[in-house]
Amino acid sequence: MTEKKPSKLFWILMAALPALLFIVSLFLGRYLVSPVEVLKILWSSFLQIFGIDAGIPKTWTDSAQTVVVTVRLPRAIMAALIGAGLSMAGTSFQGMFQNPLVDPFVLGVSAGASFGAALGIVWGFNALGIQLAAFVCGLAAVAITYFLAHIYKSTPILMLVLSGMVVSAFFQAMLSVVKYTADAEEKLPAITFWLMGSLSNVTFDDLLIAVWPYLASMAGLYVIRWKLNILSMGDREARALGVNSERYKLLIILCTTVITSISVAFCGIIGWVGQVIPHFCRMIVGPDHKGLIPATMLAGAAYLMVIDNLCRLVSANEIPLGILTAVIGAPVFAYLLRKTRGGWQ
Repeated sequence: MTEKKPSKLFWILMAALPALLFIVSLFLGRYLVSPVEVLKILWSSFLQIFGIDAGIPKTWTDSAQTVVVTVRLPRAIMAALIGAGLSMAGTSFQGMFQNPLVDPFVLGVSAGASFGAALGIVWGFNALGIQLAAFVCGLAAVAITYFLAHIYKSTPILMLVLSGMVVSAFFQAMLSVVKYTADAEEKLPAITFWLMGSLSNVTFDDLLIAVWPYLASMAGLYVIRWKLNILSMGDREARALGVNSERYKLLIILCTTVITSISVAFCGIIGWVGQVIPHFCRMIVGPDHKGLIPATMLAGAAYLMVIDNLCRLVSANEIPLGILTAVIGAPVFAYLLRKTRGGWQ
């Protein structure tokens, strides 16, 4: 491992970047709200939660407050959460699978969640029902993958990958069946748009449901980040060092599955974040997961907020998030892959 120890200034800048982008996201958009008004609206709304009068003269319109608090604020929070979570999940899987090309969807979670969401749309579920169906099917897909790969109290990495391919293919086929039988006037376009990924419909109710299991899973990956250094050396070396690799594999799979399932359930398929950000951060802070996990968390949050802002601004009609992450992420990842020659440095 190449030893790289970023300075305190680096970590301060890394933490400041997503915070700055978060504020910027609240006044960017087709409805213009000045940065000063955004800060006043946020402060006044925050104090109103506790029944306190902010004492600030109201110089903004009700429409501006609705846009900032009801539309942009939950969207920015969700973008930061998903960017951070998918980046951490991708980093954890890359360490566990000992492969820098792995993404959070490798075990079939996206295919399973997509099938569940499509089924919910066809059956006429409400928004919460569709999200729940996607989440449950995503968990089910990974559970099937894990039990297919589990052999004699061990779960070989190669078996996990192969099982993930099988489960993904199965749920993709089932998704095709659902799309084929869906109503072409209403249901099929809704499924297609949902699969492209978007944060446009995120509300505070969605956040209240998603944030707690999401943060708990992110915290789980953060706490065991130093174990990923051992798992990245292989099962034999981990056992030689007295580490129960199976226990940590299961914990990592559980945390990453919850993160990815929630992301897909609430915002559709958002690809390339879990591949590009870990690879980029590995070039800066090195392969030591003690620093790599927090670096990818901060960089991932900043990255997805930037992409989401571009989705809202570059076209009169909002571009689906999954399209832009692929258009930008694929060539960037190709460049990083070429630069690092597919290695860990």
